Amino acid sequence: MLLSSSVYFVFLTGIFLLYWPLQRWRMAGLAVLLFANYYFYAKWDLFYLVLIPTASLVDYLIGLGLGAWSDKRVRQLLVSTSVLMNLGILATFKYMPFFLSSWADFRHVKPAEWHWTFPLGISFYCFQSLTYTIDLYRKDGKPVKSLLAHMTAVSFFPTTLSGPITRVLSLAPQLEKKDKQLSIDDSGKALFRIALGLMKKFLIADYLAENLVNRVFDTPNLYTGVEVLIGVYAYGLQLYYDFSGYSDLAIGSAQLLGLKLPENFNRPYQALNISEFWRRWHISLSNWLRDYLYFSLPGLRSKWKIFTYTNLFLTMLLGGLWHGASWNFIIWGALHGGALAVHHGFRTWRGNPKPSTNPWVRIASQLATAHFVVFAWVFFRATTLANAWEVLGRIASLTASLANISMPLAVVLLIGATMHYLPRKVYDLSTKTFVRAPFYAQATALVLLVLAIEYIAVTGAAPFLYTKF
Repeated sequence: MLLSSSVYFVFLTGIFLLYWPLQRWRMAGLAVLLFANYYFYAKWDLFYLVLIPTASLVDYLIGLGLGAWSDKRVRQLLVSTSVLMNLGILATFKYMPFFLSSWADFRHVKPAEWHWTFPLGISFYCFQSLTYTIDLYRKDGKPVKSLLAHMTAVSFFPTTLSGPITRVLSLAPQLEKKDKQLSIDDSGKALFRIALGLMKKFLIADYLAENLVNRVFDTPNLYTGVEVLIGVYAYGLQLYYDFSGYSDLAIGSAQLLGLKLPENFNRPYQALNISEFWRRWHISLSNWLRDYLYFSLPGLRSKWKIFTYTNLFLTMLLGGLWHGASWNFIIWGALHGGALAVHHGFRTWRGNPKPSTNPWVRIASQLATAHFVVFAWVFFRATTLANAWEVLGRIASLTASLANISMPLAVVLLIGATMHYLPRKVYDLSTKTFVRAPFYAQATALVLLVLAIEYIAVTGAAPFLYTKF
């Protein structure tokens, strides 16, 4: 069940109508949300009804143990068990085909068959679950007493497919809060956020994918170098609007249930450098990698500064591997890890200077950062390494023609680029205008959006790109 499908909105409406009358009784409200979470998982595969509750229960018990024991060795044993269990789930149900294939290639034999892969990427579940036990091990919070609240928080359905990765110790207290209220302003903001997510997904991301990006990456030699270059730029916009559109839908859905999820994007292509880019792109994953991987790697407290750079590189390398078990993602992670290490070393060498206020320097920095990111996206999007080199080689051919760039496509590209660079106050003003509008005006705006999607969108609800991760 995709967050952009009509079935999802029927489901969300049903949960909304059931939750609010019952949430005054805490147990009843939590039971409604937990049922919604597991129903959401079951729509993908019934196996999740065994896997998710079992893993959640184990982490809940480990959390109680971390709250009860102060002995260091016992605490290390408990948190290690949680880490091994969650990484084991990822290795078994996501990465095993890659491991078997690589081992078979090494031995020059046929890879063994593996039938335990499932349609839903469960990385986001595992990452959210790990925030709980690692935070407790670090004594950054206290265990959640209610098993129902813990199981509801760790499997919250809007975050299941693609986040935002939400710390359990942040979400559980919101779920347990008594006498929650949903104001008219909050409901208006939630509807605006959902509408924005649908617009990003259908009117920009899916349109660019269907009319240019997929074709260019499938058969780059049928296009000129300029057209392939535009296709690569278009992929940068498609990925941003697809993923940030999903985040808007998830955040808006949670708002309708009186819950607040962390923001996940902040105009990433406006970043002045690669470090700032990762503070604006997939923010919840960036924070997770920093807090739970980078700071956990050895050597950061030693006198050898080399560990700062090697750990940055290693963190992004593993971050790339998380996106998928392929050499493309490993190269993508290595490119970003190398760039972060170089930028950090440069800033240290220059004494951590403040960003330039010269507008031309800032524009040049933004363009350089955006182009490096877009270059790395080629490896991220290409199906194989050979495909990536084919796309880059076609751009290097310097052949020029715009025969395959139609006027509607150019308009959508222009709208996508312009929307990204609009000042923040334009978004805030749009939100206020929608929230203050009478209900019939809000309803009219939503109906017009649905009609526009029906008219412009060429396919049904295409899967979100990050769903597979």
